[in-house]
Amino acid sequence: MKLRTLLPALLALIAFGQTQRPIQLADILAWKRIQAPAVSDNGEWFAYRLAPSEGDAEVVVRNLTTGKEQRFPIGDPGAAAPAPTDGPPGPPPLAIAAGGASPAFSGDSRWVAFLAYPTEKEAKRLKQTKRPIHAKAVLVELATGKKTEFEKTRRFAFSGEKSTAIALQRYGPEGPPTPPPAAAAAAAGASGTPAVERPSGSDLLLYDLAAGNELNLGNVSEFAFDKHGDWMAWLVDAQDKAGNGVSLRNMSTGAVQNLDHAQAVYKGLSWNEKGTGLAAVRGMDDKAFEDKLYTLVAFRDFGSSSGPSKTVYDPKSDQSFPAGMTISATRNPSWRDDLSAVTFGIHEVKPKKNAKDAAAPNNGPTDGEEKDAPAAAPRPPAPPEEPKPDLVIWHWKDPRLQSMQQVQENADKNFSYLSVWRPADQKFVRLADESVRQVTLAPAQKYGVGVDVREYELQGNLDGRRYQDIYTIDPATGDRHLALRKARYFEGASPDGTQLLHYNEGVFFSYDVATGKSIDLTSKIPTTFWNEEDDHPVVKPPHPAIGWTKDSDAVLLTDGWDIWKVPVHGGPAVNLTVNGKKEKIRYRRRFRLDPDEKGIDLSAPMYVAAYGEWTKKQGIGLIEPGKPGIRMLQWGDAAYTQLTKSKKSDTYLYTRENTQEYPDYYVADNSLANGRKITDANPQQGDFLWPKGVKLVDYTSTRGEKLQAALYLPANYEPGKHYPTIVYIYEKLSQGANTYPQPGYNGFSISAYTSNGYAVLEPDIVYKVNDPGVSAVACVVPAVKAAIASGVVDAQRVAIHGHSWGGYQTAFLVTQTDIFRAAIAGAPLTDMVSMYSLIYWNTGGTNQAIFESSQGRFAGGYWENQEAYLRNSPVYYAKNVKTPLIILSNDKDGAVDHTQAIEYYNTLRRLGKPVIMLEYKGENHGLRKPENMKDYTVRMKEFFDHYLMDKPAPKWMEEGIPALKMKDHLDERTKQMTKPAAAQGSMQ
Repeated sequence: MKLRTLLPALLALIAFGQTQRPIQLADILAWKRIQAPAVSDNGEWFAYRLAPSEGDAEVVVRNLTTGKEQRFPIGDPGAAAPAPTDGPPGPPPLAIAAGGASPAFSGDSRWVAFLAYPTEKEAKRLKQTKRPIHAKAVLVELATGKKTEFEKTRRFAFSGEKSTAIALQRYGPEGPPTPPPAAAAAAAGASGTPAVERPSGSDLLLYDLAAGNELNLGNVSEFAFDKHGDWMAWLVDAQDKAGNGVSLRNMSTGAVQNLDHAQAVYKGLSWNEKGTGLAAVRGMDDKAFEDKLYTLVAFRDFGSSSGPSKTVYDPKSDQSFPAGMTISATRNPSWRDDLSAVTFGIHEVKPKKNAKDAAAPNNGPTDGEEKDAPAAAPRPPAPPEEPKPDLVIWHWKDPRLQSMQQVQENADKNFSYLSVWRPADQKFVRLADESVRQVTLAPAQKYGVGVDVREYELQGNLDGRRYQDIYTIDPATGDRHLALRKARYFEGASPDGTQLLHYNEGVFFSYDVATGKSIDLTSKIPTTFWNEEDDHPVVKPPHPAIGWTKDSDAVLLTDGWDIWKVPVHGGPAVNLTVNGKKEKIRYRRRFRLDPDEKGIDLSAPMYVAAYGEWTKKQGIGLIEPGKPGIRMLQWGDAAYTQLTKSKKSDTYLYTRENTQEYPDYYVADNSLANGRKITDANPQQGDFLWPKGVKLVDYTSTRGEKLQAALYLPANYEPGKHYPTIVYIYEKLSQGANTYPQPGYNGFSISAYTSNGYAVLEPDIVYKVNDPGVSAVACVVPAVKAAIASGVVDAQRVAIHGHSWGGYQTAFLVTQTDIFRAAIAGAPLTDMVSMYSLIYWNTGGTNQAIFESSQGRFAGGYWENQEAYLRNSPVYYAKNVKTPLIILSNDKDGAVDHTQAIEYYNTLRRLGKPVIMLEYKGENHGLRKPENMKDYTVRMKEFFDHYLMDKPAPKWMEEGIPALKMKDHLDERTKQMTKPAAAQGSMQ
């Protein structure tokens, strides 16, 4: 071929290469994710939210037949999000306004609706002026693309399966929130008059989808459609309780009826699953109690000519109802499927001080009619209370630590005991009490299942070995029978409620509720159903059951490789997948395609996620009824994490991803063949330098265990060249070799670092009990050496990073080896002796249970094996550290106590070791404020760039920043980070 023929192609190739650039912070913030995917019931439409890590998002609606797309800007959903809860480090979650599915299709597949928010810029302006941030609802007619917007809407719902209308809940009036009960009571006591209670109702707009007519309903606090969409019920909560009650609208005729009304507060509106029964509770103040006293109101027979019938249960007229208690407003009442009974919760009520007649509460009218209560005589103002000590008493007999009780305070306040009202025989039955607090109705509601932990709770909170006694309960009488004694692994009831699956010491059992006997299901099957590879200090932990079959005749279990059908009434077990253990393929989980299913239907095809243990290949397999073995529909060097199906058609959607491909969606038929790609979340990826792929590195630990590591190649990778490398550790990470490395800005990001010329190594770590730190050394150091031997890694330029448990291992590794040139330990444990007895503040529990039964992997407390605790504690080997180290530790860390980092930092500082600690004020175990996440990301990159790429060290690394100059330092850094990407420089 002549040069003049080749020249255009060569020039185009050079030009393309020149356009690609390293990923910078601004690029990370703009990288998008597919969220809230939804497919219409008829399989013709697909919708999803496409959102960047930070900034404005859009909703995409696609016709799966024509491929035509519509895109709707929806502003910044994060602007209206509540403060996120703590969790592992990562991008901040994208919140949806309470109750609003976004996006959602109507049951007839003709409409889609979603919420939209102010833009990022507008939201910042609103926050600065302290104005509320409100969402709006957007309704789109799919056939025409016509868009209708409804301002100030916080929640919406289509009218059931028929979807003749959409209900849109508006925001309530602005003002200070209703104070919690304790604060309200205090306010009342101080003034001598009742505290003002704000109503919770707001406008509800009912929009007729066919005619476009609007009906405005005022002061609605709750609303609910029945499953089919024949009826809409709502509760009214108005100022001064004027007009409060339960109302019902016939969605076909538009007729409205008032089902119950009183000068009371109504809560807990709920339909049963079939849509044949409706229930709520109504509460009234009582002069003898601080809490409202509630009455049950329930309705049925909606299709009768005489209208719905009403059942009212007023505890004050029932001598069998426990004294000093009332019906709970925090647990929704619900009819049983056969309409024979209504379930609800009950809880204790607190008498008012100096109140008389506390034993005779007034729950209000029992017939639904409003009645005038006698006027109460005015009471003199309460005298001021004497100052009280601020005291918490920690007692060694407390089943739960005081700190745990404080974390669980709201749950304890809202706890209620499950009870039943049977209208036919006018009988109240209490199913739960102090001895058996946790009771649920088993599927089919033939039996209740109760859990009693009293005997084991204290010890379980100490050592993590949590046992429970399981009872079966007759819902008609409340009679109990002890089914399982000291059960550690209770797997739940069968779909018909007649069998209970449980596990003990390597064997699964089925407990027959009728006979009261347990049947051995697995001891004679030629495989093991416990996890033989589990390296926690637990004896024969089971592989969790996959589930019951629909007919309740069998359970599906896994031995870690294959899926087995195990009959519960006799007969041979059947290996459904056949080849898993033989070919080292793990059939990990079943894709649940019908969210309403009641058990696994083996007469229908079953789709299963597959994973090659040593190849890292993944796929989707199909188990067909009556056919042995499994047929792979998708299989390769990729990951398939999502599979969904439209409700009324054979339209299937799945995701496929690898290091080069974002997990975009594909559409196919039930064979999953010839899938068509229907999303393209990040087309800009081609503009950036991207990892050249991933290599599997096989290696052996110093103890002889066969392991693997995933080695991500830098974007500029050329065979034969060596690259600076960052080792990222936790436990086993090589299984992620075929997942997409989404750019992130909460510290470490594989794609961001490989884009900037680094290789990244993620090795597997397995553990020996009593040696978590020593085990990390035994696995990580050989992995690094094997990666160096592969020819990719520059042996003189290797750094390590980990967070939490990975931070602990990082902190320990640098005391045992000099193989790393730099290290960053995020939220590390450093002293296993002191950490053992500290509090895990996010739950309020002690770390002792984590150490003895979970991640800590110690057999007992430090007094039983002191040498093991010491030899695995980084702080006791601090004198060995030669590696420059950054420690991230936040003052409000509720997982790894901040003192762990301080102890290690001060020891290293005392020894003159090169150590820096970054502390983000007010942050928990992982960073959540975007400004902190970005700052940490940049500082991490500066640190590694200095030690692995010989870039100049910034002043904060060389000299530190005095407290008086910190504000100026942060102001300057913030200006730099908010510059456009092109002006930032590499990741800065």
